[in-house]
Amino acid sequence: MDVLIQLLINGIMLGSMYAIISVGLTLIFGVIRVVNFAHGELLMIGMYAVYLLCAKMGLHPYVAAFPVIVLLFLTGVLIQRFIIQPLLDADEHIQIFATVGLSTALVNLALMVFGADLYSVSSPDIRVTVKLGTYNVLVGQLVMLGAAVTLVVGLHAFMQKTALGRAIRATAQNRNAALLMGVRVNRIYIFTFGLGAACVGLASALVSPLFPATPTVGTYFVLTAFVVVVLGGMRSMYGAFWGAMIIGLVDSLSAYYIAPDLKEVVYFAIFILILIFKPTGLFGFGRGTE
Repeated sequence: MDVLIQLLINGIMLGSMYAIISVGLTLIFGVIRVVNFAHGELLMIGMYAVYLLCAKMGLHPYVAAFPVIVLLFLTGVLIQRFIIQPLLDADEHIQIFATVGLSTALVNLALMVFGADLYSVSSPDIRVTVKLGTYNVLVGQLVMLGAAVTLVVGLHAFMQKTALGRAIRATAQNRNAALLMGVRVNRIYIFTFGLGAACVGLASALVSPLFPATPTVGTYFVLTAFVVVVLGGMRSMYGAFWGAMIIGLVDSLSAYYIAPDLKEVVYFAIFILILIFKPTGLFGFGRGTE
């Protein structure tokens, strides 16, 4: 029983990491209706930026989060303005090819600049073990869980309570109707993509002390994020959060009870089953971003 409870705790902590990465992807797809295959490479850029700020300037990873969030927001704004925006009226497969091409370009650029070496952020205080009764949790994992809950609740409140948030929801529900009501849809798209990328910037600072930065580090995380987004219903931030928790638990339990090498097989099998039997996801509640 103790082993099972520890596995459940580990799964929740892992799920919180997936949640922070997936919320940004959900936001971008829910509003702009673009599947961003370069989402993982945004995480990679953020992790390298955190490493440079920590190694060269001596910043703590959590302090480095602030400039990295700004950097990723601006990166997202540029991607939307100059790559996605000109293709909004093109076929969906053209948009997909554009983000796949951007992903490949960013990976190869990282290989040219940093090589294939691992770059780790040293922050012993984040790896300190905290005792929860007889169970162990890392400080970094607790911070990640708190950040995930705060991010989802904060974004939901922003969407519900602010004029800009309501404009984003209106654009997500019906672009043409939003245009008729005076919403500057193109600016909403640019801001939303930047906001989704900024969420990845936060994830970068929280993930960097636990995982090394490599040119391909984003591939694993983004594949899992796609599973989470589909499971959560594609457009629901709370759905993405609970979907991430489910995948985190599946990851933890299957790695222990089946085999570590087969855990991806288990949740990708879940991914396929969801697409077949409930393509709107377990938490899909209709159109718009919730």
